[in-house]
Amino acid sequence: MGARSNEILLEATGLTKTFGNGVRAVSDVSLSVRRGETLGVVGESGCGKSTTGKMLLGLLAPDEGEITFDGWPLAKMRRPELRALRARLQVVPQNPQTSLNPRLTVRASIEFNLRVHGVPRGERGERVLGLLDRVGLTAAQSERFPHELSGGQLQRVAIARALSTSPELVVCDEAVSALDKSVQAQVLNLLADLQRETGVAFLFISHDLAVVEHISDRVAVMYLGRVVELAPARQLWAEPQHPYTVALLSATPGRGQERIVLSGELPNPAAPPSGCGFRTRCPIAEDVCATDWPALADAAPGHTAACVHVGRPDHAVAQMLPPPTVPPRAAPADTADPAPSVPG
Repeated sequence: MGARSNEILLEATGLTKTFGNGVRAVSDVSLSVRRGETLGVVGESGCGKSTTGKMLLGLLAPDEGEITFDGWPLAKMRRPELRALRARLQVVPQNPQTSLNPRLTVRASIEFNLRVHGVPRGERGERVLGLLDRVGLTAAQSERFPHELSGGQLQRVAIARALSTSPELVVCDEAVSALDKSVQAQVLNLLADLQRETGVAFLFISHDLAVVEHISDRVAVMYLGRVVELAPARQLWAEPQHPYTVALLSATPGRGQERIVLSGELPNPAAPPSGCGFRTRCPIAEDVCATDWPALADAAPGHTAACVHVGRPDHAVAQMLPPPTVPPRAAPADTADPAPSVPG
């Protein structure tokens, strides 16, 4: 990771977004991203991650709440200020194939972004080649069209384009979900290297907790449009405080634990259950859970969770996670167990 600080670069408070079909996609979400850090946002499809990302990028206006970038409220920015903001706040989309003009070469696509943000013509070519080299692509590949590149190469182009304006924050929306595991690892390592070199901050949106674990400093877990847990990544993995987080972690490969299978489907966001939205799938729900959705409560410094069990001495959430499964130890191949003695 890069050189992180406690200085907040992007802050969102009380974001709420309801669409015309009655779906409340995001409800009272508050997040912050510090300079040089990676904040992971994780949850199932339909939990409001991408809608939150679009609001943070200024592509979608919230119904309620406020977003500030470097202390400036997005809602009060005029067009010239918003254009200047675009250079400082970039995005790496889920599918770069659909975001790149098929008629433009790699070089032309990145140069277009530079032109929009006022980079002089004479500087664009050299900067493009430098960016492509930084992400592991060659000058020859700069003259290719999108259909001539692999998925991993296209994602590197998208990263180079996002970095072309020297942004302070890049929103990565499911940026590696379409790649196979080996290419995912390469792209994640590339992002980490670029962060160390440039100090850029990332908001990394993903449904894959294993991917988020690899790259994030802090993690926000979302469910049904709300943040249900927010913690430093290592602390979240070591001591999850929300039952939904526990269930997600149990499905992460390599943890050596039995998977917790949640009953039922994600509730309809247009007709959510009363009280806590997770209670219809929660294995430790209580009667009180049908009354109110709990507010985020402190479980430890910098670690909050929205569950009635937070802070209780019975540790009901921790007990959800079964102990690691340990395979039986095999006997050495060159020895045999002695025959049992039989009474005479």
